[in-house]
Amino acid sequence: MKHGDFSDLAENYARYRPGYAPFVLEAFLSLSQRGRLCADVGAGTGIWSRQLAARGVRVIAVEPNDAMRMAGEKQNANLDILWRKGNAEATGLSAASCDMVCMASSFHWPDFDAAVREFHRILKPGGLFMALWNTRRFEANPLLVEIEAYLHTLVPELKRVSSGRSEFCNTLTERLLQRAEFADVLYLEGRHTELQSPERYIGLWESVNDVRVQAGEERFARFIEHIREVTRDIPVIEAEYLTRAWIARRKE
Repeated sequence: MKHGDFSDLAENYARYRPGYAPFVLEAFLSLSQRGRLCADVGAGTGIWSRQLAARGVRVIAVEPNDAMRMAGEKQNANLDILWRKGNAEATGLSAASCDMVCMASSFHWPDFDAAVREFHRILKPGGLFMALWNTRRFEANPLLVEIEAYLHTLVPELKRVSSGRSEFCNTLTERLLQRAEFADVLYLEGRHTELQSPERYIGLWESVNDVRVQAGEERFARFIEHIREVTRDIPVIEAEYLTRAWIARRKE
């Protein structure tokens, strides 16, 4: 498996991945009063696209991976989501055509400079770009603390790339503020909790790419088996999530 390639993970991704904090969505839409057309770039299987569409937003979901895009089209066929093949550096969308552009749990993958230039091109003047991540917040649950500790013992060299706690995210505010394409940058976060069965919790881990690639198949299989053992007699796992979001306004 290659870093950033979700071709073999699309089914689990579509089935098990959680949504983003509803209050973050509310805040974003409250700032987006000029129009309701959003390009969800790197849309994956449409988790964020689905949340936007449920609020009456017209969504163009742009996704380069065929397996992920096909899973998204199938799962969200009843929603107002238009699917397109493309990527952050070349969306294929018309200039100044979008009121909003989003990248949900994916802005760390493309070339930063090229993606920013492309979003500036497709956004209308004053339009909004949002990058957001949905991160496990395991600290409040002793079981999840133990699982995370086991992972780092098993893979001591692990350095998260695709997490909202990554170095990329920790420097994102300054990087966006330095761009001539944007006039303002706002950071916000929200939390929400899900009650998950062990099957769902394990399925979530089996949908990850970053950890799996860094661990390798043998160590990752040992990690999954460990989770099965420690959750065997637990009917429900309380999983808290932290949505971290950065909103930038395109210059007029």
